[in-house]
Amino acid sequence: MPSPLLILAASHNRNLQLAEHVLAASQKAGLPATILDLTSLELNLYTSRGESRGPGAGFAQLHQAMAEARGLWICAPEYNGGIPPSLTSAIAWLSCVAEDFRDLFSSKPVALATHSGGGGQKILSAMRIQLSHLGCIVLGRELLSHSRKPANPDTITAMVAQMQHLMG
Repeated sequence: MPSPLLILAASHNRNLQLAEHVLAASQKAGLPATILDLTSLELNLYTSRGESRGPGAGFAQLHQAMAEARGLWICAPEYNGGIPPSLTSAIAWLSCVAEDFRDLFSSKPVALATHSGGGGQKILSAMRIQLSHLGCIVLGRELLSHSRKPANPDTITAMVAQMQHLMG
């Protein structure tokens, strides 16, 4: 059965743990969800020169998960004030290889979350700009956590409820 909510983890440490908290809250709310760890996929780093060798063996799994998802929740760390390469590369490959690229993003509800070593607000802003550009419906509320500010379970629960509502 397709998963209505796809949770993308763009790092294998704290953001994967954050994704697991989102998964647990989704399951508790009765919203089917799955996690896809972008760092575990065999996905080549996107470059225009690398297009000839292709995206890698993990692309089919990424594409299928994106196509089946009715909503998306992204847990990503802030890298030097921006989006981590694992997420940037995944989106770039989808835009260059998938014939249904626009369908993968257009009007799809998206929730944004981060656990970052720094403040984390810059990645949330960068993802909001990029995903809005791709045609996604980005939740106004977002989840920001770091070593001195753990993820608020009430925020996760509220965001899951918003996603359920938007995903119908």
